[in-house]
Amino acid sequence: MRRRWTTAPAAALAAALAASGCGGGTGGGGDAAQVEVFSWWTGGGEEAGLNALIEMYEERHPDTEFVNAAVAGGSGTNAQAVLEGRLQSQDPPDSFQGHAGAELQDYIEAGYLEPLDGFYDEHGLREALPDQLLEQISYDGSVYSVPVNIHRSNVLWFNPSVLEEAGIEEPPQTLDDLIAGLEAVEEETDAVPMAVGAQWTVDHLLESVLLGSLGTEGYNALWEPGADWGTPEVAAALADFEAVLEHTQEESASEDWQEASRRVAEGEAAFTVMGDWAAGYFDELGMTAGEDYDWAASPGTEGTYLWLSDSFTLPVGAPNPEAADAWLELAASREGQDAFNPLKGSIPAREDADPEQYADSPYLSAALEEWQSGPELAGSFWHGVAADNRWKNAIDTAVGLYLQDGDTDALQDALNEASQAAQTE
Repeated sequence: MRRRWTTAPAAALAAALAASGCGGGTGGGGDAAQVEVFSWWTGGGEEAGLNALIEMYEERHPDTEFVNAAVAGGSGTNAQAVLEGRLQSQDPPDSFQGHAGAELQDYIEAGYLEPLDGFYDEHGLREALPDQLLEQISYDGSVYSVPVNIHRSNVLWFNPSVLEEAGIEEPPQTLDDLIAGLEAVEEETDAVPMAVGAQWTVDHLLESVLLGSLGTEGYNALWEPGADWGTPEVAAALADFEAVLEHTQEESASEDWQEASRRVAEGEAAFTVMGDWAAGYFDELGMTAGEDYDWAASPGTEGTYLWLSDSFTLPVGAPNPEAADAWLELAASREGQDAFNPLKGSIPAREDADPEQYADSPYLSAALEEWQSGPELAGSFWHGVAADNRWKNAIDTAVGLYLQDGDTDALQDALNEASQAAQTE
């Protein structure tokens, strides 16, 4: 069985992690006055957030040269291709960015990453991070990355004026409410009911519909060993998915998430389901929260974070492991996360963040308050938490075929086959 991401109770998990120890850096002979950090943060808020961390690192370690090895383009695709070549050539950076969760599984199984259990113990991260988050980023009882932030996938963005015109008094709370609302928008306005973009935004929509239909426990169970995607419950969720997609715009395949979000903010569309990075995009457009756009949890998911996280790792053979450890310590710290996240447009993974640092953003302020209240957690499959790259690509292929033929039964069969294949690899 390929997938072994733990879902043990928190107490059992903590015991397993404490027992496993930390591998530590195995590199040697590097220049201790240098640290090379690899990422794909080269523009906008993410670059600004990274620069804030770099500035803090250089202030704390003035004798260490910081080498920013960021690779631009392709939303990380280009960077991951370059990184894979370096890891195969045994030329790792001192630390690299990745999405916490199953996306790192291939690196772990290839022996590219050091476990960080001892680091977590030393820096009190088990107390600083939610228990459920620790469960969902652990693999065979160990943790291999340091989450620097949390993004939320399951956000329903909407235009208040379009909803008012359609006679919708409040954002939909359930999938049935959503489907009824989409029908009302179509009947009463000229707006697109649900804006989507390129195919990956449809995958993104699918995970929110699955969560809203199956509930948190049912959704999380889809990614467990022995999961069955052939059930009537999954069939009902996919029927809801079909009903939502019937109210999207035809030209969506040529657009990306920004265009779908812009349609909502400018009143061309009523709704879109997109991650909370859309809030930063709305700010860039000069839109006003509560007037040009507003948000709610995607229907049926109130109280649950469908989460994803940027994180940093310690590669096996890191040339400067002590300097890398210092970088991870900064990325893990409250001060580092509070410097990075307001600029990135995300909230800290830690539960002890300073709310004052997020007060200027209506969305981030509300998101942090909810995070600190202890929501239920479900891992995004599209953004690397719940499914490794091969499983994710198999789901994407199934969705692509469905968008061509509209056969929901075939979609369910393909999703079930992808699940079974992931469990036997």
